[in-house]
Amino acid sequence: MKLRSTLIAALGLAFAAAAQADINVGVIVSATGPAASLGIPEKNTVALMPTTIAGQKINYIVLDDASDTTTAVKNIRKLVSEDKVDVVLGSTITPNSLAMIDVAAESKTPMISMAASARIVEPMDDKRRWVFKTPQNDAQMSTAIVEHMTNNQVKTVAFIGFSDAYGEGWYEQFKPVAEVRKLQMVANERFSRTDTSVTGQVLKIIAAKPDAVLIAGSGTPAALPQKALKERGYTGKIYQTHGVANNDFLRVCGKDCEGTLLPAGPVLVAEQLPDSNPVKKPALEYIGKYEAAHGKGSVSTFGAHGWDAGVLMANAVPVALKKAQPGTEQFRAALRDALEGLKEVPAAHGIFTMSPTDHLGLDQRARVMVQIQNGKWVLVK
Repeated sequence: MKLRSTLIAALGLAFAAAAQADINVGVIVSATGPAASLGIPEKNTVALMPTTIAGQKINYIVLDDASDTTTAVKNIRKLVSEDKVDVVLGSTITPNSLAMIDVAAESKTPMISMAASARIVEPMDDKRRWVFKTPQNDAQMSTAIVEHMTNNQVKTVAFIGFSDAYGEGWYEQFKPVAEVRKLQMVANERFSRTDTSVTGQVLKIIAAKPDAVLIAGSGTPAALPQKALKERGYTGKIYQTHGVANNDFLRVCGKDCEGTLLPAGPVLVAEQLPDSNPVKKPALEYIGKYEAAHGKGSVSTFGAHGWDAGVLMANAVPVALKKAQPGTEQFRAALRDALEGLKEVPAAHGIFTMSPTDHLGLDQRARVMVQIQNGKWVLVK
C-alpha cells in the first residue's frame, strides 16, 4: 500500500513538472557577415519578446549563422536535436531559410522565417507545412513597384539583383508583372553579396538606356550597384526592394540614395501613417519598445520582422497549450496547427491571417511606397 502511494505521488510530481515545462524557442539570425545589418536588429528584438506566455516560461536560445547557409543548417540541427526547441524563429536571409526547411520538416518543428522570398512557403507541400514567414512576399512588393513605375511614365526597366535565391526570386516575381503592364525589360544582371565592384554590370545597364533600374538586394551590399550607377552618371529612377529598409543602408549609400523609391512595411514610416491605418498602433508599439532600448531612430524593418515572428508565436502558444505540453512532438504539432489557424492578428508590418495554403497571411495593408529624401524615409502618398 505504501509503495502504491509513493508511486502515485511520484507520478503526480512528474505530471506537475510536465505541466510546468518551459517553452524553448530557437532563434537563428545573421548577426555577422554580409547580412549583419539585417540580423543585428532581429537579435536585439529577441530581448524585447515576452518571457512568459499563458503562464509558461519562455527560454530563447539565440545562434548566429554568420550569413552562411551551412552554418544555418548546423544551427537548426543543434536546436532541434540538442536543445529540443518547440519552435524556431529564423533565419534572416532567404538562402539560409530555404536550407533550414528540410530540418524543420524532418524534426516536425514549426519554423517562422524572417526572410522574404515566397519560395520559403510556396508551393505548399509536406515540408513547407511546417514553415511560416513574416516578411511580405516579393510578389506583393513587385506589384507596388510596377504600379509606381507605370504611374510615372516608366517604359523600360533594367534589373540587377543578388546572384542567389533572393535575386532570382525577385526577378521571377517582377518580370511577369512588369510585362503584363507593358514595361520592357532591357537588362538582367547579377552580383554577389560579397562583391566589391559591379562596374561591368552597370556599364551594360547604362548602355541599355533604361528609364528605371530595379536593384534586388538586401542590406548594405545593395548600395554597391546604386553607387556605381550614380558614379557613371545614371539619371533615371532607381528602385530598391524592401530588403534595404534600414538605417545602415542609408549610411553606406549616403547621398547616392537620394530620391530612391522602394516598397516597405508600414513600420518604416509608422508615424506618417493616417490614424485610420490598422497597422499604425502595433507598429508604433514595437518602435517604442525598440527605441527605448536602443535609442531614437534605431528601429528597422528587419527587427520588426523578428518582432512579428514573436507576435505570431505568442498568439499560437495559448492555443497549443490546450492540446499538449511543451517539449513534446504533440506540442510542436499543435503549435504548427495554431499558427496556421491565426486570424486578423495585428503586428508591426501588417495584419496576419494564415490558412493551410497561405503561411504568410499578409494582404495589401502590409505595404507602402517610400522615397528617400534628405537621408530619411518619406511616405509616398
